[in-house]
Amino acid sequence: MAEPATNPSPFSRYEFLIAWRYLRARKAEGGVSTMTWISLIGIALGVAALIATLAVRSGFRAEFVDTILGANAHTTVYMSPSSFTNELTGEVYTQPGTIADYAGMAKRLAAVPGVIRTAPVVKGQVMATADDRANVAEIFGVTDKDFARIPRIADPETSIGTIGDFDRGIAIGSGIARELGVGIGDRVRLIAPEGAQTAFGTTPRVNAYEVVYIFSAGRYDIDRTRIYMPLAEAQSYFNREGVADEIEVYVDDPENIADWSLPLMQAAGDGAQVWTWKDSSGSFLRALDIEDDVMFVILSVLVLIATMNITSGLIMLVKNKGRDIGILRTMGLTEGAVLRVFFLCGAFTGIIGTIAGVVIGVIFALNVDHIMSAVNMISGGGAWDPSVRGIYELPAKLRGVDIAKAVGLSLALSFIVTIFPARRAARMNPVEALRYE
Repeated sequence: MAEPATNPSPFSRYEFLIAWRYLRARKAEGGVSTMTWISLIGIALGVAALIATLAVRSGFRAEFVDTILGANAHTTVYMSPSSFTNELTGEVYTQPGTIADYAGMAKRLAAVPGVIRTAPVVKGQVMATADDRANVAEIFGVTDKDFARIPRIADPETSIGTIGDFDRGIAIGSGIARELGVGIGDRVRLIAPEGAQTAFGTTPRVNAYEVVYIFSAGRYDIDRTRIYMPLAEAQSYFNREGVADEIEVYVDDPENIADWSLPLMQAAGDGAQVWTWKDSSGSFLRALDIEDDVMFVILSVLVLIATMNITSGLIMLVKNKGRDIGILRTMGLTEGAVLRVFFLCGAFTGIIGTIAGVVIGVIFALNVDHIMSAVNMISGGGAWDPSVRGIYELPAKLRGVDIAKAVGLSLALSFIVTIFPARRAARMNPVEALRYE
């Protein structure tokens, strides 16, 4: 006796062959329609835009964080300000806190687990002038050893001058050098409002220093305002003899800098406070995260609109293939088999469009610098203003998780919108389909 026939397993080879045959058929035979091509191109462009946008946003954030951590301390430890009352006038004055035993405090902070290094710093605001040009600047007084260990500042590829000459002059940002029109060997006058105490009051302190080093930290605001000075000279210039304003602390995991706040305050002693790099830039980073989520949602809507065209194309395909569906049903194909055939037709469109979108998006992300250069050339420059965005170029960072998110979203939407027309084809009555044939 012959064995009874068994139904083939779902998504068998013949289902793929039929679906691929329908997609490859000429339009006159009821095959691939204009709507299918529109949906495929739309999905490709939507996925490419999503990948490129996520890559640029990731690159911008990584570059922004790198410029912060490469030119600034991960956290600073300072003393709380003190107040005193003038006995004659009764007015209350507040003095910024200073650190007298800064060497001992720096040693205690360096002993905290996870701390890489510490550096005492003297800070102050000055007016920098050269000839008839002037610019406001912030002075950082550091030791020679600490200055040579600042990654973005002590970079020989982006700097001019010899870092070993730091002990006999000052180091200035490339933005200040450009605005003052000075170079290596020129002298810059620094004017501090709080200078020497005289019988007539406080007179501004004016000193001239030789420029021995010009750096570019990669951040417009830093290069335009920052000047480094030897620690001993800064102490003398700002009347901070024997004290420091704060201790800069560098840790091995700056992304989790909050974990060190309490241990550092305990090691520093009573009255110590900490200010992390996330405290100063946290609002901007949170804004970037919010923008990332919003951009993903907006571009997801574009991908959804593109995938909806698959529904239109499949509905037209089902209508044109009504006779074929009737014949297949009379030959023994089940409703599930017909559903899977037309589901595969839509899935193929989504998969091909997604693959094309990934290729286009990756190519765009890898060549974003050249694209921005072309945009700058066409627009006459100014398409990327570092004074507004803080960094000098538009970076892109391809991450596997971003590509996976774009691919997963596109495929999920493509598969979901395919179900409705595929079910319509499966429920078609074969008698009605063949009645007028």
